[in-house]
Amino acid sequence: MPVPDFQSLMLPVLRALANGKATPVRQVRERVAKAEGLKDEDLREMLPSGRHRAFANRVAWALNYLLRAALVERVRRGVYRITDEGKRLLAKPPKRVDIPYLRRFPAFAEGEKKRERQGDDEPSRTPEEALEAADRELTEALEAEVLDRLRKASPSFLERVVVSLLVAMGYGGGDASMGRVTGGAGDGGIDGTIKEDKLGLDEVYLQAKKYAGGSTVGVGELRNFVGALVGAHAQKGVLVTTADFTASAEAFAAQSPKRVVLINGRRLSRLMVRHDVGVRVRDPHRPPILIKGIDEDFFDQA
Repeated sequence: MPVPDFQSLMLPVLRALANGKATPVRQVRERVAKAEGLKDEDLREMLPSGRHRAFANRVAWALNYLLRAALVERVRRGVYRITDEGKRLLAKPPKRVDIPYLRRFPAFAEGEKKRERQGDDEPSRTPEEALEAADRELTEALEAEVLDRLRKASPSFLERVVVSLLVAMGYGGGDASMGRVTGGAGDGGIDGTIKEDKLGLDEVYLQAKKYAGGSTVGVGELRNFVGALVGAHAQKGVLVTTADFTASAEAFAAQSPKRVVLINGRRLSRLMVRHDVGVRVRDPHRPPILIKGIDEDFFDQA
């Protein structure tokens, strides 16, 4: 089952502290997971960035908000205890404890005044999740812009891009001299080649097809590429397009005796952004934003 959002975990977290004893976060997580019926695979679920476990992150933020409402107190690092106010709440609990509910507590309401004046929306995600969502949105917009630029560029530019990308991905040991563009009249259907490793023990043959969005590369064009590989006595090839592939082309590639990898426009732009081909940091002098969080394993020893 999906891990509940951090607001949905506020009441379960408070109940996990109901015995009034100082409790390490690790035990809080264990009690909440049991009460919510979460399985091991649910607890291993990561946020999209892969940097934080979703459940641990959301329990931590549920505790943070309960702390701001003075419903729990921090005994020491990584250890919490329910307050008298929290016990009174559990004596007659509501169906749900969330941010609007917490505003009835003076300690929380005071801290939220600034948010209300600024007209901020109710957060449904933890700050880490919100930052990751913003990062994904910016990245997806950049990928779309990269793909649009490729579709407007010349076919020869696309050929150079494909070779540069594979070098950036580590082919040829990352040595640009290991890749070359061969496209042009009489290229035999091969637009470029690159050594698979820095020793040059094997060679990958490349073909790049620049098409507009909505177009597709069909099985006929793929057969021609495989034929070009046969003519070059090559075993491996990469066919790249700024458009997409038909289902029959993908099926043909999967069954081909030659090892052929297909890269469509969306994947191409994604790889370019990931490997810094055609993109760069807008302001290299601005320090990066580092998101730090509590090392729960460290503080579980407290």
